[in-house]
Amino acid sequence: MVTINLAYSVPINPSGVSPTLSEAQVWNGLKRKVRKANEFVAPILECNVLSEEEVEAGTKVIRQVTFDKEARGKDETVVEEIVYEFAPTRVDFYQPDGSRIFNLISVDPEDNLILTFAFEWRHSEVEAESQQDKKLREKYFKVSLCVYVLEHRN
Repeated sequence: MVTINLAYSVPINPSGVSPTLSEAQVWNGLKRKVRKANEFVAPILECNVLSEEEVEAGTKVIRQVTFDKEARGKDETVVEEIVYEFAPTRVDFYQPDGSRIFNLISVDPEDNLILTFAFEWRHSEVEAESQQDKKLREKYFKVSLCVYVLEHRN
């Protein structure tokens, strides 16, 4: 089994770029991403919310997403995800195969807003250090960059 971990952080309000977004605006954007993922994540073609409920620590959303088959790299393109929103800083995405994605809003030492993406993709069918493992790592790095580009385009 292979677990591919990848994370990176980006400034939300880079120097010289306007408009400047507040933490509340970024949080609202992440909430929209949960419900309309296809507007933010290129490999997601469709997103339908199946249920939404308040839980002790935040909001639980169950959604059905349809992935582009080539980008997903698996036969099943329709996946039911469980998503937890922890206002105003974190969204956790859980997929049926155990893969997880985390989006975090934080600040750096100068109080600049930062958005961190962390990915944990699990592949029980892939052998560690294999050629397929290396190809998947390259592919997921490209997918994560697509997420970043779309996040900043919208």
